[in-house]
Amino acid sequence: MTASLDRVARRGLAHEAADRIRRAIFAGEFPPGAPLREVELAAALGVSRGSVREGLALLEQEGLIRSAWHRGTSVIEVTPNDVEEVYALRAALDRLAAVSARAAASAEQLTELDDLVGAMENEIHGEASGPRLLALDIAFHDRIYEIAANGRLSRAWQAVRSQVYLFQLRRIALGYQHYSARVVDEHRELAALLRAGDAETLGRAAQEHVDSARRSLLADLPE
Repeated sequence: MTASLDRVARRGLAHEAADRIRRAIFAGEFPPGAPLREVELAAALGVSRGSVREGLALLEQEGLIRSAWHRGTSVIEVTPNDVEEVYALRAALDRLAAVSARAAASAEQLTELDDLVGAMENEIHGEASGPRLLALDIAFHDRIYEIAANGRLSRAWQAVRSQVYLFQLRRIALGYQHYSARVVDEHRELAALLRAGDAETLGRAAQEHVDSARRSLLADLPE
């Protein structure tokens, strides 16, 4: 007997609205603390308020926005406590991802990581842009999680990824020189250790990479 199952819902306007609002947040159009008003977003996106409301609910699940009764919806603030929590979790996830990827990576995949580092370097030597550098930075780490081939680990990364992205944008806004001076060398070191390093050294480097970002952001974050 065939089980009675509901049909799978197709990806619709709510997901598209969430994608576009997320991109706008990452582009700096809605900074931390900025309000997100359904009526204005629906008009700008050309969709219904219902689709926007559902899209905002998806972003709230990612931890990127917050809703409060009588206070509306806004992009999350970047507080010291949030930074400590998010980067502590990311450090543990990145360490496991790097060590797992080291054991599974093919030569072609390692070359892809090298190419991303090269793109970061080209960005630095050209008209460097913080958001473009960060997009390459996040793409590098996305690729490590893909190479690690651990579904549960990847889902854990996706659960915190949007917050990491927003916090790193804040770090760049407050201390771009520190970020741009370190981003290429730190990722080059990780790529080299993935290719030829031992697991323990790689794990420490992956964790220190995150801890360095945490310390930098906390040092520049207003009280």
